[in-house]
Amino acid sequence: MGMHMATEIELNGKVAVVTGGGKGLGLAVSKALAKAGAAVVVNDVDESAAQEAVDAIQAEGGRAVAEVVAIGSSQAAQRCIDRAVDAFGRLDIMCANAGILRDKVLWNMSDDDFDSVIETHLRGTFTCARAAVRRFREQGGGGRLILVSSLAGQRGNFGQTNYAAAKAGIAAFARTWALECDRMGVTVNAVLPMAFTQMVASIPAMAPYAEMVAQGKALPSELRAGMGLGLPEDVAPLFVFLASQAAQGITGQCIGLGGDKLSLWSHPQEIRHAYSPGGWTAGQIARLWSSTVGTELQTYGIPMPGQD
Repeated sequence: MGMHMATEIELNGKVAVVTGGGKGLGLAVSKALAKAGAAVVVNDVDESAAQEAVDAIQAEGGRAVAEVVAIGSSQAAQRCIDRAVDAFGRLDIMCANAGILRDKVLWNMSDDDFDSVIETHLRGTFTCARAAVRRFREQGGGGRLILVSSLAGQRGNFGQTNYAAAKAGIAAFARTWALECDRMGVTVNAVLPMAFTQMVASIPAMAPYAEMVAQGKALPSELRAGMGLGLPEDVAPLFVFLASQAAQGITGQCIGLGGDKLSLWSHPQEIRHAYSPGGWTAGQIARLWSSTVGTELQTYGIPMPGQD
């Protein structure tokens, strides 16, 4: 039968909102959901990008409408939900994908650099999820929240105080909301996309690969398999899967996809511990640290191609 069996995922009759759906990963997700049969509200802050996405989906026989608004506020989130209900009668799937970057090292990062990234990624994910779950509760019958975390949120990344914090927060949202939404049949998962978008192309180590993508060449296997990094189109199937009946039992997870590599991420947990009856003094911690809990400290950061 081979790996691609005839049971392709169908989302007929389902209605999805994709925030930041006009470009990059969001565009690939909007198209993939529509192709699987879902009706899609393509949200974007860029009107022409949103409209082009809708036109492309409709040209392929899919159903889509645009909702142009910057994600962050409660009002923006509600507009996306209302658009889904007005246009298609219901909401089944919320893909909270909208995001921006304002990279700077800690000592050069302005309040605005910090606030704007937190507003779009973290607050925007919260407001969109809240509006969606309120709708799911009203409708009955469950729903899907698909959040977007990041490698930077799990590992940290130089110059990304704001982004890494937001993406770590989004992983925590997935775990928390999975608990809260379990009994209403709503699953909540965070995707960790490894896709060549404008965000990734700007990393200096990625320059030679960015050139290949720009020329439409296939990415080499050291990237597709080694780093698990590919194109936005490579990540979109995970959203389709998580949106479907096939993923009904999957919730509270952080799941990576990029290039040829699909992965499940661990959640933080204690790895070593020691006890001191009656409590610890600073001196005891210092004395026993390296022979007990501190035998091997945790790594951090994201390895780049060419590094071990």
